[in-house]
Amino acid sequence: MKITYYAGAADAAGTPGAELDASDLTAAQLTALLGRDNARLAEVLPRCTLLVDGTPVRDPGTLIATGARVDVLPPFAGG
Repeated sequence: MKITYYAGAADAAGTPGAELDASDLTAAQLTALLGRDNARLAEVLPRCTLLVDGTPVRDPGTLIATGARVDVLPPFAGG
């Protein structure tokens, strides 16, 4: 999976993205895995939206296929 972090999620992750060699995971499993070794990212992830191949994931049980592109978007404020 190719993971791309944006804005505050990238700051918390300490990187704009990562490659993850994992078989099919649910959205909940993926977020747990991403935050496992990074407390700052683990704190941000529950407020983030995941886009899988451009489609928002709303159900934590959604299966994310191996090789998917996952964008991690924190809430944005604007004016």
